Amino acid sequence: MTFAVEVVRSTRRKRTVGARLVGEVLRVSVPSWMSAAEERRYVEHMTRRFERQQQASLVDLDDRAAVLARRHGLPRPQAIRWVDNMQSRWGSCTPSTGTVRLSTRLARFPPWVRDYVIVHELAHLVHAGHSPAFWRLVERYPMAERARGYLIAKSGDDETE
Repeated sequence: MTFAVEVVRSTRRKRTVGARLVGEVLRVSVPSWMSAAEERRYVEHMTRRFERQQQASLVDLDDRAAVLARRHGLPRPQAIRWVDNMQSRWGSCTPSTGTVRLSTRLARFPPWVRDYVIVHELAHLVHAGHSPAFWRLVERYPMAERARGYLIAKSGDDETE
């Protein structure tokens, strides 16, 4: 999923960088004072961010969570959605509201890895912490150990930013 990138230098923009998709063009607005090196860094960051969002939009999280909950004997979440602001986690769960959030960084990973993270977060609907009982639920997912290894390897990968 690639798109053309257009950089707009703005004298009105003082500190922030903005980006929006206009048709098939990602328009990145940067302050006019910004150096070429900083501009390149922000353009790369915004491009990766929009690519993740596009990839994430192709996955029906509600349907996937329902299938995995049924298959592994876990509760369905009240809500499950992608978020783009997770920097150090792959997912999070708020058991009191039944809400699950997944990082858009997962969107480009293999489906079995995304499924593992969903199962992990659904298990938190039963056990809030990482107790032995929690891990027994997570281990119902047959590729749990392999998926954990994949995520550990990707944790230090700049491409997942």
